[in-house]
Amino acid sequence: MSLPLAAMASVIGSLAIFNGFARWRLARAFPANDVEIFAQLSVDVAALTALLYLSGGASNPFVSLYLLPLVIVAITLPLIYTGVMTALTIAAYTWLMFEAVPFPMHHGRVSDFDLHLLGMWFNFVLSAALVVVFVTRMAAGLRERDRQLAAAREESLRSERIVALGTFAAGAAHELGTPLSTMAVLAKELQRDCARLPNVASDLKCLREQVGICKRILTRLVAASGHARAEDVKAISIEAFLRELLDQWRVMRPAPTIAAGPMLAQTITNLLNNAADASPDVVEVKSRWSATEWSIEIRDRGAGILPEVAPRAGHAFVTTKAPGEGLGVGLVLANTTIERLGGRIRLFNRDGGGALTQVSLPLAALAC
Repeated sequence: MSLPLAAMASVIGSLAIFNGFARWRLARAFPANDVEIFAQLSVDVAALTALLYLSGGASNPFVSLYLLPLVIVAITLPLIYTGVMTALTIAAYTWLMFEAVPFPMHHGRVSDFDLHLLGMWFNFVLSAALVVVFVTRMAAGLRERDRQLAAAREESLRSERIVALGTFAAGAAHELGTPLSTMAVLAKELQRDCARLPNVASDLKCLREQVGICKRILTRLVAASGHARAEDVKAISIEAFLRELLDQWRVMRPAPTIAAGPMLAQTITNLLNNAADASPDVVEVKSRWSATEWSIEIRDRGAGILPEVAPRAGHAFVTTKAPGEGLGVGLVLANTTIERLGGRIRLFNRDGGGALTQVSLPLAALAC
């Protein structure tokens, strides 16, 4: 049996080049449309027709491979493409019944019919494998597309809800703006009329400040809902923006109010003096608080704390200063005062040199 292998190889090579281009196209950002998919399958049908033409035409057992592109089109493309592909494959099959290079056979031990049956069996196995592979991959692709569509619908619904909420918030803010402005004007006039009554004037000033806070909150609410006016947008440096933002935030989240007596002030002053004596050039102070505790950290770049002194610091008269410059009384008194308030003082050595003095106080002990 001899076949026109050179001609068949040229068909296969041309199809491989086309498929390489198609693969490059599919790697692009935008997806392939229905026309491109149909054109790809039409080229496959044309290549299959050419190979069948060179190898016996309709008598070739692999002629049933025409069903593969037809199945793919029927699953993935609209009905009109399925009709066109059906007509195309039927026309190709019909043409091969009348026009084809005869399939050369050499009579021998295996009859022509047996060889044809063997080819039909191999064609069935190949067709079954291809159908399973293509249909499985297409089903997975369809499921992924359905998942993406569902996610897009969910995102669209979420966006609609956010827009509706923003519209409602903007409407409420505009409606509340007028009474707040009226309250601000009345509070200002009352404050002027009651200037001789310090207590009342102080309360009215506080009222005006709170009304101002409410108006700023409503302004931000309108801006956050996407209804801010163009004139509300301004050019500002990042530093100034953050400073303004933090100033507004501090008004909404004020620091806790404490009963600060002279003993507490003297205690912290003693700790600051100790840090300044150890590190005259650099003293860092950080303050933080939570709902239950206030913490102060005093950092210096002095000689640090000796390991043998650290366990007794604040409980005994020990010092790292030169003779005649201090006895450690200030730290003992500070520790006593802080412990009386339910807090504690801890000393640590810093990386790179220096000491860290950490004061922790319960806010309940400092309540007004």
